[in-house]
Amino acid sequence: MSHWATQAFFYHIYPLGLCAAPARNDFSSPPTPRLNQLYAWLDPIQSLGANALYLGPLFESTAHGYDTADYNLLDRRLGDNSTLANFSREVHRRGMRLILDGVFNHVGRDFWAFRDVRQHGRASAYCDWFHNLRFDGHSAYGDPFTYSGWSGHQSLVKLNLANPAVRDHLFEAIARWVQDYDIDGLRLDAAEDLSPEFVTALSQFCHSLRSDFWLMGEVVFHDYRSLVGPARLDSATNYECYKGLYSSLNDHNYFEIAYALNRQFGNGGIYAGMPLYNFADNHDVDRVASQLNDPALLYPLYLLLFTMPGVPSLYYGSEWGLQGKRTPHSDQALRPALDAWASGRSDRQPDLPDTIRRLSALRHALPALQRGNYRPVFVSAGQLAFERQLDGQTVLVLLNADAQTVCLSLPNLPGEWFDQLNPGERFSALATQPLDVPLYPRWGRVLLRVG
Repeated sequence: MSHWATQAFFYHIYPLGLCAAPARNDFSSPPTPRLNQLYAWLDPIQSLGANALYLGPLFESTAHGYDTADYNLLDRRLGDNSTLANFSREVHRRGMRLILDGVFNHVGRDFWAFRDVRQHGRASAYCDWFHNLRFDGHSAYGDPFTYSGWSGHQSLVKLNLANPAVRDHLFEAIARWVQDYDIDGLRLDAAEDLSPEFVTALSQFCHSLRSDFWLMGEVVFHDYRSLVGPARLDSATNYECYKGLYSSLNDHNYFEIAYALNRQFGNGGIYAGMPLYNFADNHDVDRVASQLNDPALLYPLYLLLFTMPGVPSLYYGSEWGLQGKRTPHSDQALRPALDAWASGRSDRQPDLPDTIRRLSALRHALPALQRGNYRPVFVSAGQLAFERQLDGQTVLVLLNADAQTVCLSLPNLPGEWFDQLNPGERFSALATQPLDVPLYPRWGRVLLRVG
């Protein structure tokens, strides 16, 4: 039996942004249940076909959520622990899965144990909780000690994950999240910076809590095989294909994404059978509608996202073609406050939500799109075709990035093919004939072989 995540379509929300939380936590205001704004999003999310929800950082933090102050408290800017427990119950009542951000590589300077170090110095019982903490210099903040920060950022204090007490603290928090919020998995922030030993211990612990627990790691540069596999993580962010999804369209060069897909998932592919987490944008990168030269290219882009191997994800608001670019000093434009209903009436790309709805329905209906192997069939600058096959079901995906109709003539594809994306259209070919298929502009086909 396959893991539930292979049938998942994730909807990704960054709650501190969507819910218009204050930019910084004063650690004194009473909890404000802004997270309750997400209830209004559940119907629209499910109408798109999403059956899993990924919520960005939720626990008490200084500013953006990835600078944790307390793993055991919902960020007061979003509510209290009962706010999250009640919301989780509603998500699961609807039959959806819920995963949260697990930020374990580092904490914020307001993390309770680091505050103790700042207050008591060498006398603190928590000096060994932080990586490379030394009392022979001064930090960028003027502390009478130095320490390692994530990627050089001194506001993000790297934890000493080799310390058993630190691991126990983190694992106890995860156990409470499973008990109190019934979470189905975690997205591990900065997973490529976690040691293999910690990843193995974390995997063993999480899967002891729930055998179907899903661990997905944020991996930007590393080989995914170094973290994903038995007794390790279940998935990783597919940053390689993220870039190819939009740049192959902007450059009129489907060869780019075709090469990446074949390298990853083709015959002998290095990630064949690995359910990588596919996305067109997220809270850290420019909105894909701002990346593309022509908004009409959103349609073949999402067609590929939902038919390529892996698990598709949609970032909140991108179903309307929402734009947003980061600046050298802020990611705020990527994480805006939105209203589910007002935003849904936007005329940015009025046909895009229904397109995503149709694509997700196809993926849910065709197991070959969820778990099937990948075989390249055709590639040119503006067209791409590939086959997905599983247990006798064969699906042929064809994409056209050009602004005019293009006809493909494909050999060695005999049989009757019914278009699942454009109902009522069908094509056939004998063994001695090519399969001739016209492709609409900026669109494509999903053909199911029958018989």
